[in-house]
Amino acid sequence: MKRTNDEPLGLDAPDNEEPVGLNALDRVTWALRRAELAVQTLKEQRLRPLGLAAPHYTLLISVHADPGLTGAELARRLNVTPQAVASLVARLENRGQVERREHPRHRHVQELHLTDAGREALRAADKVIADIELQITGGLGPKETAQLRSLLNRVAETVREE
Repeated sequence: MKRTNDEPLGLDAPDNEEPVGLNALDRVTWALRRAELAVQTLKEQRLRPLGLAAPHYTLLISVHADPGLTGAELARRLNVTPQAVASLVARLENRGQVERREHPRHRHVQELHLTDAGREALRAADKVIADIELQITGGLGPKETAQLRSLLNRVAETVREE
Protein backbone atom coordinates (compact mmCIF):
# COMPACT_ATOMS: atom_id res chain seq x y z
CA MET A 1 0.00 0.00 0.00
CA LYS A 2 1.37 3.40 -0.98
CA ARG A 3 1.69 6.07 1.71
CA THR A 4 0.43 9.59 1.05
CA ASN A 5 2.23 12.63 2.42
CA ASP A 6 -0.54 13.14 4.99
CA GLU A 7 -0.37 9.68 6.53
CA PRO A 8 1.97 8.96 9.43
CA LEU A 9 4.61 6.29 8.88
CA GLY A 10 3.02 3.17 10.35
CA LEU A 11 5.55 0.40 10.14
CA ASP A 12 4.97 -2.57 12.42
CA ALA A 13 7.79 -3.21 14.85
CA PRO A 14 8.25 -5.67 17.69
CA ASP A 15 6.14 -4.81 20.72
CA ASN A 16 4.20 -2.25 18.66
CA GLU A 17 7.16 0.10 18.99
CA GLU A 18 7.70 2.37 15.99
CA PRO A 19 11.17 1.96 14.46
CA VAL A 20 11.19 5.61 13.33
CA GLY A 21 9.40 8.80 14.27
CA LEU A 22 5.85 9.26 13.01
CA ASN A 23 6.90 12.02 10.64
CA ALA A 24 10.15 10.44 9.40
CA LEU A 25 9.18 10.77 5.74
CA ASP A 26 8.19 14.39 6.22
CA ARG A 27 11.70 15.45 7.24
CA VAL A 28 13.63 18.09 5.31
CA THR A 29 16.29 15.48 4.50
CA TRP A 30 13.66 13.35 2.72
CA ALA A 31 12.37 16.37 0.81
CA LEU A 32 15.92 17.13 -0.32
CA ARG A 33 16.42 13.52 -1.38
CA ARG A 34 13.13 13.40 -3.33
CA ALA A 35 14.07 16.61 -5.16
CA GLU A 36 17.58 15.32 -5.85
CA LEU A 37 16.26 12.04 -7.23
CA ALA A 38 13.69 13.78 -9.42
CA VAL A 39 16.30 16.12 -10.90
CA GLN A 40 18.84 13.31 -11.32
CA THR A 41 16.27 11.13 -13.10
CA LEU A 42 15.39 13.98 -15.46
CA LYS A 43 19.08 14.63 -16.20
CA GLU A 44 19.65 10.95 -17.00
CA GLN A 45 16.61 10.80 -19.29
CA ARG A 46 17.51 13.94 -21.20
CA LEU A 47 21.26 13.27 -21.47
CA ARG A 48 20.76 9.69 -22.70
CA PRO A 49 20.04 10.72 -26.33
CA LEU A 50 23.46 12.44 -26.33
CA GLY A 51 25.11 9.19 -25.24
CA LEU A 52 25.98 10.71 -21.86
CA ALA A 53 25.03 10.04 -18.27
CA ALA A 54 24.90 12.67 -15.52
CA PRO A 55 28.32 11.63 -14.13
CA HIS A 56 29.85 12.19 -17.59
CA TYR A 57 28.48 15.74 -17.62
CA THR A 58 29.79 16.32 -14.09
CA LEU A 59 33.26 15.15 -15.06
CA LEU A 60 33.30 17.17 -18.29
CA ILE A 61 32.19 20.39 -16.62
CA SER A 62 34.63 19.88 -13.73
CA VAL A 63 37.57 19.43 -16.11
CA HIS A 64 36.36 22.40 -18.18
CA ALA A 65 36.19 24.58 -15.06
CA ASP A 66 39.61 23.47 -13.84
CA PRO A 67 41.77 22.07 -16.66
CA GLY A 68 44.67 19.96 -15.47
CA LEU A 69 42.83 18.30 -12.59
CA THR A 70 44.16 14.90 -11.65
CA GLY A 71 41.90 11.90 -11.18
CA ALA A 72 42.57 11.97 -7.43
CA GLU A 73 41.65 15.67 -7.17
CA LEU A 74 38.51 15.06 -9.18
CA ALA A 75 37.51 12.12 -6.97
CA ARG A 76 37.86 14.28 -3.85
CA ARG A 77 35.83 17.13 -5.37
CA LEU A 78 33.06 14.84 -6.56
CA ASN A 79 33.09 12.74 -3.38
CA VAL A 80 33.53 9.48 -5.28
CA THR A 81 36.23 6.84 -5.29
CA PRO A 82 39.32 7.21 -7.46
CA GLN A 83 38.23 3.97 -9.15
CA ALA A 84 34.89 5.54 -10.14
CA VAL A 85 36.68 8.54 -11.64
CA ALA A 86 39.17 6.29 -13.44
CA SER A 87 36.28 4.37 -15.00
CA LEU A 88 34.54 7.57 -16.14
CA VAL A 89 37.79 9.04 -17.47
CA ALA A 90 38.55 5.84 -19.40
CA ARG A 91 35.10 5.89 -21.00
CA LEU A 92 35.36 9.55 -21.99
CA GLU A 93 38.94 9.07 -23.14
CA ASN A 94 37.84 6.18 -25.39
CA ARG A 95 35.27 8.53 -26.91
CA GLY A 96 37.98 11.12 -27.52
CA GLN A 97 36.35 13.65 -25.17
CA VAL A 98 39.04 13.76 -22.48
CA GLU A 99 42.78 13.35 -22.69
CA ARG A 100 45.44 12.73 -20.08
CA ARG A 101 48.61 14.76 -20.22
CA GLU A 102 51.76 14.32 -18.24
CA HIS A 103 52.16 16.87 -15.44
CA PRO A 104 54.96 19.31 -16.33
CA ARG A 105 56.93 18.64 -13.11
CA HIS A 106 55.66 15.24 -11.90
CA ARG A 107 56.00 12.65 -14.62
CA HIS A 108 53.82 10.08 -12.80
CA VAL A 109 50.90 12.48 -12.46
CA GLN A 110 48.36 12.66 -15.28
CA GLU A 111 46.34 15.82 -15.79
CA LEU A 112 42.90 15.78 -17.40
CA HIS A 113 41.96 18.07 -20.26
CA LEU A 114 38.98 18.32 -22.58
CA THR A 115 39.45 17.67 -26.26
CA ASP A 116 37.51 19.48 -28.98
CA ALA A 117 35.06 16.54 -28.95
CA GLY A 118 34.78 16.91 -25.16
CA ARG A 119 34.00 20.60 -25.45
CA GLU A 120 31.38 19.83 -28.08
CA ALA A 121 29.80 17.12 -25.89
CA LEU A 122 29.86 19.47 -22.90
CA ARG A 123 28.21 22.25 -24.93
CA ALA A 124 25.35 19.93 -25.95
CA ALA A 125 24.98 18.47 -22.45
CA ASP A 126 25.05 21.88 -20.81
CA LYS A 127 22.16 22.99 -23.02
CA VAL A 128 20.16 20.03 -21.68
CA ILE A 129 21.08 20.91 -18.08
CA ALA A 130 20.26 24.61 -18.67
CA ASP A 131 16.84 23.59 -20.01
CA ILE A 132 16.22 21.56 -16.83
CA GLU A 133 17.28 24.60 -14.79
CA LEU A 134 14.77 26.72 -16.72
CA GLN A 135 12.04 24.16 -16.10
CA ILE A 136 12.73 24.27 -12.36
CA THR A 137 13.13 28.03 -12.07
CA GLY A 138 10.17 28.66 -14.36
CA GLY A 139 8.01 26.62 -12.04
CA LEU A 140 9.23 28.60 -9.04
CA GLY A 141 9.56 32.11 -10.36
CA PRO A 142 12.41 34.55 -9.65
CA LYS A 143 11.64 35.24 -5.98
CA GLU A 144 11.23 31.58 -4.97
CA THR A 145 14.28 30.60 -7.06
CA ALA A 146 16.44 33.11 -5.18
CA GLN A 147 14.92 31.94 -1.90
CA LEU A 148 15.57 28.27 -2.70
CA ARG A 149 19.16 28.94 -3.76
CA SER A 150 19.76 30.88 -0.55
CA LEU A 151 18.20 28.17 1.60
CA LEU A 152 20.16 25.39 -0.10
CA ASN A 153 23.39 27.34 0.38
CA ARG A 154 22.54 27.74 4.07
CA VAL A 155 21.82 24.01 4.37
CA ALA A 156 25.23 23.25 2.85
CA GLU A 157 26.94 25.67 5.25
CA THR A 158 25.00 24.35 8.24
CA VAL A 159 25.91 20.70 7.70
CA ARG A 160 29.47 21.27 6.52
CA GLU A 161 31.87 19.81 9.05
CA GLU A 162 34.61 22.13 10.16
